[in-house]
Amino acid sequence: MVLDTFKQALDKVKGVQVKSYGQLCSIARALDVVGDRWTLLIVRELLIGGALRFGEVQRGLPGIATNLLTQRLRDLETNGVVAREPAPGIPGTPTYRLTERGRALDGVLRELLKWGAPTVPEAPSDAIFQMHWLSQPARFLLADHRPDEPPIVIRFGTFDDGFDLTAADGTITVNPCQRDVSPLARVAGPGPVLVALLQGAMPLPAAIAHGVDVTGDAATLTRVLPAPQASTNVPGQY
Repeated sequence: MVLDTFKQALDKVKGVQVKSYGQLCSIARALDVVGDRWTLLIVRELLIGGALRFGEVQRGLPGIATNLLTQRLRDLETNGVVAREPAPGIPGTPTYRLTERGRALDGVLRELLKWGAPTVPEAPSDAIFQMHWLSQPARFLLADHRPDEPPIVIRFGTFDDGFDLTAADGTITVNPCQRDVSPLARVAGPGPVLVALLQGAMPLPAAIAHGVDVTGDAATLTRVLPAPQASTNVPGQY
């Protein structure tokens, strides 16, 4: 008992509170590592943005306390999910990136996208939306329907919060906005309408009527958008 109490105190001093379900089960073991609140959303940010500084990670997680983010990043680093490295050209400032094991969580997040898709239309009206979050469902919802045409880039949002979507040779890729790229179209608008547009629940003209703004060649979007469906509430549409 004395030894256990000492170990718990030592863990707190180190800033690492050991938590475990204590089960010989791979699901429970995985949740020991990534099951805490905010942890998978930190992974989401690093999957989207690549190597990010602390403030860049925090910007994509509105509501998280600074000390909690510090602790979550430390835990992920301890468990080999995240690596901390010096930021290029910024002495004393680290960046965080996913390790190979961390990047393997991409499939887990894709399944969560599929599982959570039917709940999106019922999200609270005041739910926060950031454009770069849409890059993950865009990878799976959109397709290059005209692969014989030259490659195109469509920019969703801005450099501060957005992503570039490229359609080329029958494939779709998404990346953070690139300054050396000239997109054929730029898309902005309210989150719920953009989600419905990408899900195929709303045709482009209706989305524009509901506040989506497309500058440049709006017809470019028809190359990648899905055929409109009857409802956003379609399980497994990712």
